Amino acid sequence: MNKIQLDETICALATPAGIGAIGVIRVSGEQSIQIVNTLFRGKNLLEVPTHTLHFGKIMDGTELVDEVLVSVFKDTKSYTGENSIEISCHGSPYIQQRILSILVQAGARLAQPGEFTMRAFLNKKLDLSQAEAVADVIASHSEMSHKTAMNQMRGGFSKEISGLKERLVNFASLIELELDFSEEDVEFASRPELKDLVQNMLRLIHGLTETFKVGNAIKNGIPTVIAGKPNAGKSTLLNALVKEERAIVSAIAGTTRDTIEEAFVIDGIQFRLIDTAGIREHTSDSIESIGIEKTHEKIKQASIVLYVFDVNETSLAELANETAAMASMDLILIPIGNKIDLTQEAVIKQKFSARTDIIYLSSKEQSGIDKLATRLRKVIDSDQIKNDVIISNIRHYQSLMLAGESLQQVIESMEIGRSGELLAFDIRKAIFHLGEIVGDISTDDLLENIFSKFCIGK
Repeated sequence: MNKIQLDETICALATPAGIGAIGVIRVSGEQSIQIVNTLFRGKNLLEVPTHTLHFGKIMDGTELVDEVLVSVFKDTKSYTGENSIEISCHGSPYIQQRILSILVQAGARLAQPGEFTMRAFLNKKLDLSQAEAVADVIASHSEMSHKTAMNQMRGGFSKEISGLKERLVNFASLIELELDFSEEDVEFASRPELKDLVQNMLRLIHGLTETFKVGNAIKNGIPTVIAGKPNAGKSTLLNALVKEERAIVSAIAGTTRDTIEEAFVIDGIQFRLIDTAGIREHTSDSIESIGIEKTHEKIKQASIVLYVFDVNETSLAELANETAAMASMDLILIPIGNKIDLTQEAVIKQKFSARTDIIYLSSKEQSGIDKLATRLRKVIDSDQIKNDVIISNIRHYQSLMLAGESLQQVIESMEIGRSGELLAFDIRKAIFHLGEIVGDISTDDLLENIFSKFCIGK
């Protein structure tokens, strides 16, 4: 993204490219109403009230381009905080591009990705965390990711951060005031009160950062690997969960050579299922060997591993041996006893009675799938989902961690009796990192990195 130019009028297609019933072209900037008014035949847009809708024609000289509806937003009463127009035209790609072309000829320029939302941020209609949430709302793929993004866009996270920051600023001001009276040896900021405040803030920050794993999973989908020996029924289980023939199923061991990824949603939470090559110690097939290596890589990256085993061919000791390494990893291991339809269920459950964590099912008959879905739903801590504020952005997480480190340094400085000057320095560092989140502290490079990931027209 080039240097920010708020004095220019920008335009872009706000609806997806392609043929549709309608297309919406967004225009924003100080001259947006004047520019559109030169093309529009209907009411004089310069004289109409804000937040009004007008029918008319878009003309290219004397040639009719399209009949349109124009929405008018004046002054700060718009998404971007500046004069804006939205033109609803017919959904022909030719018409859309023709209107954009004559808007550019009339004095506008094509918007860059995320430029409308960047203007909303720069004009203080949104803070930076809310602006980032706009992209998350657009990209939301499940009920839970939508709710999380909407809460952040409406300022839920910003309120938490602003509250923390304000309390720190008050104490930092008092400590810095002490420095002006250093010769009098006065203390305006109560050290016990400051310590209590910092400790409370550390608890709050810790609580927020603890939600990141959940938030990131909600936002991107929970990486869930289906692993097990060849021919245990992994691909059949994938097909049963996504309710389509996504993976090739064969009685021949080693059919799956590469990973297959598919998503499915349970109660508003998306799980990213990854079917992998069967795990075995020795194979003469070099391609299958590469697939097994990929399986181990995916297991290391997973949040959940569904370890599928054939209840008829596997002993209790073998199951323990096969899952021993995974049990020590930072993941949730769910053993899946498959092919329960081939033997009496009571016999199988007696065989594995020492294990209470096994889900018994038949991927082929699709029985017991509901029990697995219930277990997966419980993977996300229900208390964290109920929280109003869940961290799902890695940038926010990193800034909170840095703020926490600075606050921990404040505690240590007070315990060893460091000067007020050093205390103030550490407090200011924490304030800086909190300010990074909401955009009080920002650079052109940071803004470019964030907004360049938006779609054009937003």
